[in-house]
Amino acid sequence: MTTVRIATRGSDLALWQARHVASRIGAELGRECELVPLTTTGDRLQDVSLAKVGGKGLFVKEIEQALLDGRADVAVHSAKDLPGVSPPELGFAAFPARADPRDALVSLGGVPLAELPHGARIGTGSVRRAAQLRGARPDVAIVALRGNVPTRLAKLESDGLDAVILACAGLDRLELATHITERIDPDVLLPAVGQGVLAIQCRRDDPLGAELAALSDADTETCVRTERACQACLGADCTVPLGAHAVIDEAGRIRFRARLLDADGVAPIEREARADRSDAEALGRGIAEQLLVSGGAELLGRLRAEHSA
Repeated sequence: MTTVRIATRGSDLALWQARHVASRIGAELGRECELVPLTTTGDRLQDVSLAKVGGKGLFVKEIEQALLDGRADVAVHSAKDLPGVSPPELGFAAFPARADPRDALVSLGGVPLAELPHGARIGTGSVRRAAQLRGARPDVAIVALRGNVPTRLAKLESDGLDAVILACAGLDRLELATHITERIDPDVLLPAVGQGVLAIQCRRDDPLGAELAALSDADTETCVRTERACQACLGADCTVPLGAHAVIDEAGRIRFRARLLDADGVAPIEREARADRSDAEALGRGIAEQLLVSGGAELLGRLRAEHSA
């Protein structure tokens, strides 16, 4: 039986995620694995905003190319780093159970978001987080922040910041949850598409995909399909402040909420609806269409004009 080669980024978090998937493949499928760490364009360009150089897809391109070239059999991604559309030759074989999807505030002195002082400096590299923070706390200063999780934590003090915003899932996975001051309510910061989810990708013509499907969590897969359908319909990349989060409610139906914002976070456009699990993509597209006709089309036009200027 051939060894499964797993393409991954080389950061601490990405390697943890790849090793986690490898351990599951070994335990549940009885297959041996080896990691194929790769450096992506997004990893190399640490001193510029992702929104200015091509978006989060820069963390994915080289890894997907390794699958297409046959240098790897499987790729493990953070689902929130995925662009809305992937190469047609590739498919997502599994989405394991979601970790905490919320954003985390890590602050000096353990001060929660609502109690940070006027003019507090908050570090984030996400336009989604920045826009929602400006809406919730228009008095704070947003400071651009890049780097892996340990680097961002270190910059809290080295860059004179009052707080940084990171994903709860990454801190939990790296056993750094003790740094979390506050797990921010989604009413304040609605998570990104796919936040907290691992995406296991392979070639569509590879029989391995059918085996990997055993690693998928049905609820997580349904929710991610909903969120990604909304993202794709909007044509939203990381230059667009979009929060989109689906859950399975007590009745077993999908409850989906999406929030589209201008860069300043003022007057967000938000829609929410429920649907049966079989209508996941239709629900995502339907919410996207509601956002577009409610002012979202004009908002997206302005954002794209500003980005291309």
